Amino acid sequence: MKKLASLLIVSVLGGALTLGSYKLFLEEEEISSNFTLPSTEETSNFIPANYAENRSYGTNADFTEAAEKTVHAVVHVKNMAVFNGARNPFEFYYGGGRSEGKAVQGAGSGVIITPDGYIVTNNHVIEGASELEVTLNNNQTYTAEVIGTDKASDIALLKVDAENLEYIPFGNSNNVKLGEWVLAVGNPFNLKSTVTAGIVSAKARDLNPADAIPQSFIQTDAAINPGNSGGALVNINGELIGINTAITSKTGSYVGYAFAVPSNNARKIVEDIMEYGDVQQGILGIKGGSVTPRAVKELSLNTTQGVYVAVVSPGSGAENAGIKENDIIRKIDNIQINKFSDLTGYISSKRPNDEVAVTFLRDGREREVTVTLTKYESYRIKSIGLEVANASKEELRGYNIEYGVKINQILRNDLPADELAGNIITEINNEEVRNIQDVERIIEGKRSSDPVVVTFIDGNGEKQRVVWR
Repeated sequence: MKKLASLLIVSVLGGALTLGSYKLFLEEEEISSNFTLPSTEETSNFIPANYAENRSYGTNADFTEAAEKTVHAVVHVKNMAVFNGARNPFEFYYGGGRSEGKAVQGAGSGVIITPDGYIVTNNHVIEGASELEVTLNNNQTYTAEVIGTDKASDIALLKVDAENLEYIPFGNSNNVKLGEWVLAVGNPFNLKSTVTAGIVSAKARDLNPADAIPQSFIQTDAAINPGNSGGALVNINGELIGINTAITSKTGSYVGYAFAVPSNNARKIVEDIMEYGDVQQGILGIKGGSVTPRAVKELSLNTTQGVYVAVVSPGSGAENAGIKENDIIRKIDNIQINKFSDLTGYISSKRPNDEVAVTFLRDGREREVTVTLTKYESYRIKSIGLEVANASKEELRGYNIEYGVKINQILRNDLPADELAGNIITEINNEEVRNIQDVERIIEGKRSSDPVVVTFIDGNGEKQRVVWR
């Protein structure tokens, strides 16, 4: 009996131990094997990732409204050359049969900006025209008058005698963002109005940094082909944010890069032409360039972006506000300035006597000053490749002379820029020049076959004379 009781107790204890072991080891192991993967945020210490389900790819942007608002306000511009001459070689050599006629010299697109017929296009579309013909999207044709042009920005303003035309309102190109959807609207005539879509690929793009006048384009991948120059770049609200101007291509056709003059710059040029008859260009009064890795290394700069101030013009708004050489401009009116074309693009939308807030770095410290822009006055002597500007009293005293204009820019690569830039021209074709108006009068008054004789004072104070033929 005692053995039976002992055996029973041992059996019960053995069963309890077996059950306890199962509970302790096997069930805990089963529970731990049902673990849940931690969230992506908890495991993204090394490579950030997002595995959110039901993620929506693509765009909900609707281009139809923007296209409908703008397509009828983009016109075809035909550059006509009127001729009066022989119709064939026999008439040329033997006379008789001479006739008048018209020939298409060039064509492009234009944007109606007011209901009474003001139209913006590219200067290269209408340059050299004897007569301009504008065709609307409804095939109605008008003769256009050139109100004014600005070759530097490639903008021209036309006017047709019409009323109640559909037009495109200007948008604020400063608010354009990278990756924003845009439409390029053109009217190449043989295809009527065309609309292509793309995004803003870059802002303040300078196609030729070596150019005397820096450029500042909006870059887009919306397809723009020949015939669409002068057309509209619009946002999805149908607002004009640029005038399509150029493409980069080895073949002359679209290959993925297209460029537009920002609407703020185009609008300012148009308003200047309408109010003053020419473009009123305001300047800070500095010379410099973008901060580059080479500049960072050689000048021991403590920033990798901005505009390095190399020269401050005497009497300029920049000098009066206290900007000095070696300062690095980072912002203007809270617009970030990462490169020189950012600065020139924004300043080009301003006028003389406008005030701008300039934020710059000096000795590692950030400062801000208010600069009143001064007027940029210059004249380009294209035949010899020089741009001249009025010289300040300080500059004249530095050369120990009483009058003259300074060589402001060298426009030809074959000229020694280091030797000529900054020199003071005192005579052209043996006539005194005291300002750029004198230069313009002399150059415009000479025959195209006449040479240009320039007398100037060089950096050593010596008088030099150069004859351009």
